[in-house]
Amino acid sequence: MRNDLVETVERYAVTHGGDGAHETAIGGLGILRWTDGHPPTHLIHTPTLCVVVQGAKETTIGKTTHEYRAGEALVVTVDVPAVSMVTDASPEAPYLSVIFELDSGIVAEVLGGLDAPPEVGGAARPGLFVIGVGAPLADCMLRAVRLLDTPDAIPLLFPAIEREVAYRLLTGPHGAAVAALSVADERTPDVSRAVHVLRDRFAETIRVEELAEVARLSPSAFHRRFKAMTSMTPLQYQKRLRLIEARRLLVADAVTAEAAAHAVGYESASQFSREYARAFGAPPRRDVRALRESAESPPRGRPAAAGVTV
Repeated sequence: MRNDLVETVERYAVTHGGDGAHETAIGGLGILRWTDGHPPTHLIHTPTLCVVVQGAKETTIGKTTHEYRAGEALVVTVDVPAVSMVTDASPEAPYLSVIFELDSGIVAEVLGGLDAPPEVGGAARPGLFVIGVGAPLADCMLRAVRLLDTPDAIPLLFPAIEREVAYRLLTGPHGAAVAALSVADERTPDVSRAVHVLRDRFAETIRVEELAEVARLSPSAFHRRFKAMTSMTPLQYQKRLRLIEARRLLVADAVTAEAAAHAVGYESASQFSREYARAFGAPPRRDVRALRESAESPPRGRPAAAGVTV
């Protein structure tokens, strides 16, 4: 990865508190920095480009693990529960990355202007994949981070960077997967519409047939495409959403495990505790205590808690 990008991202992170996940003055642009092996973070990825500037990271959805390091980026085109972990970081060479939110409206705008747009629809495609970061995309990240030094210029210049990022992704080898972000025609088969239903109604009991109808696919085709996109079955996906939201409630709102279980749709508190421990490695009370202790232990930034979306 180019040295000027490493230096610019490192300077921003250090002047804003060092290790942690840093929000910026640009909505949808974030900086991550860690000087050690950050513990696994359970989160819900939204459509995002995560460019690794230095170090390495891995993200797991379902049973599929994606590894990516400096010079590579994780592209997420659908909301998906995941577990992410920094795998290469040190005080001498901290893990650094730029988180760039993908806007479906801008993707649609750029897609409409292409002479030879990628085909939307067709074969099932993953909703999360790794790409190489070439010089043009790296330059977009550098210009975006440098814009933070001139806040008055952000409203004028950042939209052009967003459009260029969309162009680079749409004209790359995974352009069809990125183009799916812009699908608006309700007559076109689209699993992401069913994903949105699950996100909005995760605490309810929803039949696969209803989700398939939303996606305009047969139940068997929907199940196949959903798993190709998310590496999970619809039931597994819903369960991960419920557990991540329950963890957020336990940490942020200090509710009881029974109240959290009921809020996210579990009828049995004992089943909730078993599945929670299986997902996070400890039962609710012990897990929450450990999360709060780690949040209070310097020099870490924000705790690796509870459904943080980056």
